[in-house]
Amino acid sequence: MSTRRRSLEAVEAGREKDAGPGRWRRSRAGRAVHALVIGGVVVATLGAADPDAGGGPPSSAPNGPPLRGTLDMHGDIGDYVPGEIDDPVHDPAIIQAGDTYYVFSTGSLRDPEDPGGIFVRSSSGTLAGPWESMGEIPVPEWTKEYGHNHLWAPDVVRRGNTYYLYYAASSFGENTSAIGVASTKTPGDLDSWVDHGPVLTSEAGEHDYNAIDPHVFQAEGRWWIAFGSHWSGIRLQELASMTEPIGQLHHLADRQEPPNAIEAPVIFKRGRYYYLVTSWDRCCAGTDSTYKVAVGRSESVTGPYVDRDGVPLLEGGGTVILSSHGNQIGPGGQDVLFERGLHYLVHHYYDGDADGVIRMQIRSMEWEDGWPNFSR
Repeated sequence: MSTRRRSLEAVEAGREKDAGPGRWRRSRAGRAVHALVIGGVVVATLGAADPDAGGGPPSSAPNGPPLRGTLDMHGDIGDYVPGEIDDPVHDPAIIQAGDTYYVFSTGSLRDPEDPGGIFVRSSSGTLAGPWESMGEIPVPEWTKEYGHNHLWAPDVVRRGNTYYLYYAASSFGENTSAIGVASTKTPGDLDSWVDHGPVLTSEAGEHDYNAIDPHVFQAEGRWWIAFGSHWSGIRLQELASMTEPIGQLHHLADRQEPPNAIEAPVIFKRGRYYYLVTSWDRCCAGTDSTYKVAVGRSESVTGPYVDRDGVPLLEGGGTVILSSHGNQIGPGGQDVLFERGLHYLVHHYYDGDADGVIRMQIRSMEWEDGWPNFSR
């Protein structure tokens, strides 16, 4: 068994991510950090954009129509060579600033004394790349009390001319967790992010939910944060500000059977429906992963959400729209971007042709009878 495979198996089902103690290779990952200049800001972000409202950023193919299908990805889209390359891409979250796309992802797995920070890569070409790894955002000191080996599952949004990066701090198998947030006006400058501390927390024995996997978006004139995992599933709360939740904690989805393997919520609107996309089953086990992507929809952002057969997501419902196929094993940890009339799903998977190396994939959604799907 290879070193890579052993390290992948060490990061078991729920939330431990990006295997391997190696550092990202500075010769290719560090060179772009200070070279980027952020111009006029136009963003399509994380399901916050409603296609029915019109607008959206330029095409992902600047000189032609938007890219469709499973994109032919190139550049730095995830790699791992023990002691040489650690290019982590678990749980990708995507945003566009000016002419540049950025993807933020779970950090490199290290140790609680030196945990991995949220990792960043960029493309000034199309959504397919070429992608270039930039490195990690420094880890806030307050998060180390959670004993984490890396920060998890980021989400990034723009409000006005400020970008907000949400992330999770937790340890494998625990629901003593926190969701924190940092902000900047220049997302390509990794040293410019200012941390604002925890937004939401959960404590073992005190809460039946887990404050991880944040997704922040705007709907019905208000800002919201969705989050959660195995502990009672997916929750939703309104935000009074970008750093302060307020009001009722809504329960959106629950598998209703152990180990309640549902996480990574993303909510976006199309037409009159809100769509809740989640990841199911076993993540982070290399080619043994059974991760998959499921969806439900509702006419209200707070639910109730049902699947294509009408089964409520709070009663175990959910329509699987993406699972293992070919060399792409265990797809999930997703985000959704809307661009020029198309919704794109960005997710990670384990490459069955490369001993389970973690890669990033972007693909356009197709629609049938008001439901998303993928034919290729």
